[in-house]
Amino acid sequence: MKNLSPAASIIVPAYNAATTIRETLDALIDQTFADFEVIVVDDGSSDSTVAIVEGYADPRIRLISQANRGLAGAHNTGIAAAKGAYIGFCDADDLWLPEKLELHIRHLQENPDVGISFAGSSLIDRDGKSVGINQSPKLKNITAADVFCRNPIGNGSAAVMRKEALDGFAYRPAGETERDWWFDENFRQSDDIEGWLRFIVTQDWKIEGIPGHLTLYRIHIGGLSANVEKQFATWLAMRDKIARIAPDLIARHGDRAAAYQLRYLARRCVSMRQGRAALGYALRALKASRRPFIEEPVKSVVTLAAAAFIALAGDGLYGQIENRLLGASNA
Repeated sequence: MKNLSPAASIIVPAYNAATTIRETLDALIDQTFADFEVIVVDDGSSDSTVAIVEGYADPRIRLISQANRGLAGAHNTGIAAAKGAYIGFCDADDLWLPEKLELHIRHLQENPDVGISFAGSSLIDRDGKSVGINQSPKLKNITAADVFCRNPIGNGSAAVMRKEALDGFAYRPAGETERDWWFDENFRQSDDIEGWLRFIVTQDWKIEGIPGHLTLYRIHIGGLSANVEKQFATWLAMRDKIARIAPDLIARHGDRAAAYQLRYLARRCVSMRQGRAALGYALRALKASRRPFIEEPVKSVVTLAAAAFIALAGDGLYGQIENRLLGASNA
């Protein structure tokens, strides 16, 4: 009897994504590897997201609607429903290049010790135009310290993984009656890093990247979070949770990782033209650890310079040279 299960499942968490989800689904439909299902998890949308998804006649697209559980909850629902041996995530405002799924599945098939495959990303703006910046992470010999400090996977639309490897770090928290959790739904931010850290410190599977920028990652200026300090508090809570699982990792790399996270938040403040806040986070990063300045001097200096420039000169003049400044650091 023929196996009717698809080879791969692509999970698309969607919350009020009506303006972008059609473009996302069209890009997934155009994948060169065609044996897949797309599971759109509508996470309590109040716009026309559901109607747009229901308008697709492609039988490979499935829709699951749930009350809002956050990004981690949408991912968990999608994983629980997935039928494929390989699982990928694509946020409802990001795009996959046509060859992405094929290349990742080939990578996983040729490397049986790799549990998560990922690649770099190119950043696009709200209108889908390139901003001239690529995420080009470390690809080989990924350690727990790499994930903790720099998260080479990079964003929620970059990874394709084995279902078998995902099942190895699933758990059922107290009070959960519906399904297992892979990502901690108590974290509305930093849930991906928490999941990848648990993945790598509790299992023998490797995390490895392949060359290329196979995801178009959409950035929304000011849209990530208006409360940047809350993001850092959530990151600290994530760090404290991992400390109970891997205390040596946190003891050795906690200050360095905090510095990288603070530098990231400084760059987010730069993008939101919040000069004083950006400078504050950049200085806090320097105080936490000087390792980012030693390991990534260009990006660290550019971040500090951009933050100081906006704080002192305002965002009008800075806006004229932003692309040159941030492009030089290849964020």
